Amino acid sequence: MPSLFRRKSADLVADATSTVTSEPEQSTASKPKAYTPSKKELGVATPKRTSAQRRHDTAAAPANRREAYKQMRERQRVERAEASAGMRAGDERYLLARDRGPERALVRNIVDSKRTAGTWFFAGAIIVFIGSTGAMPQAVQLGANLLWAILAIAVVVDSVLISRRVKNLVSTRFPDTTQRMGSLYLYGIMRGLTFRRMRVPKPQVDLGAKI
Repeated sequence: MPSLFRRKSADLVADATSTVTSEPEQSTASKPKAYTPSKKELGVATPKRTSAQRRHDTAAAPANRREAYKQMRERQRVERAEASAGMRAGDERYLLARDRGPERALVRNIVDSKRTAGTWFFAGAIIVFIGSTGAMPQAVQLGANLLWAILAIAVVVDSVLISRRVKNLVSTRFPDTTQRMGSLYLYGIMRGLTFRRMRVPKPQVDLGAKI
């Protein structure tokens, strides 16, 4: 009798073990070949975001109209600062329509790579204005008029040289351009009349650089 009970106990344990181990095999066999088990089935837990991350992902909603207006003004201020910095750096996304395009970038480099007479024009114009007043001696007035004539001639000659160089380089590098040459000439001349530090976009090449 004891041996009979031992055999029954052993048989029961074997049956229970075979039942437990056969269930996953049957469930796996019933799945299609392309089936991919989920993380839950594999026993892998999905990491949860911390409360700090959730607060960071969700922007704080304004409490009232004044707070909403303040946030809007702050966003506008940041956007204007980014646009100004991008414009000065020559980023095409922030440039005005008159400054966009590879042809105009080339014209800017042409002008910025050399000293132009136009940068001295306004400073000379102030000297001429002061020297040509009636309170000044006759010799000073004559000198001011002579300086004015020299500045005017220098600006004209410099404008012609800028236009010729713009025409040669733009025609060579952009033979299929749709830009009007007259517009590019004027763009280069007006940039040449502006002080180098005040030019926008700011110069991307050094003085004397080969273009």
